[in-house]
Amino acid sequence: QVQLVESGGGLVQPGGSLRLSCVASGLTFRNYEMDWFRQAPGEERELVATIFGPESTRYADSVKGRFTISRDNAKNTVYLQMNSLKPEDTAVYYCAVGRGYYWGKGTLVTVSS
Repeated sequence: QVQLVESGGGLVQPGGSLRLSCVASGLTFRNYEMDWFRQAPGEERELVATIFGPESTRYADSVKGRFTISRDNAKNTVYLQMNSLKPEDTAVYYCAVGRGYYWGKGTLVTVSS
């Protein structure tokens, strides 16, 4: 049974940083593309960042230069480092395998002063 557990969300001021983590179990982690999505209130879920190998990453235009996705295959963990946060980054952030084969339950990020 595949499980994805996100952590690291919270309340942060504009301009601040957070690091999200997602621990995966029940799959051969290193073989899979891993993704971070987010969903703001009243909005559709959107793809934020994708990673396969360490040199294979992609980002939504809205987060390029501010967010960094990385993974530690030894720990079955994918990370999302979020810097220079803006109020419009407020959303529930979800970890996913392969663009949505499996989903975590999400972690809430709120950017507000």
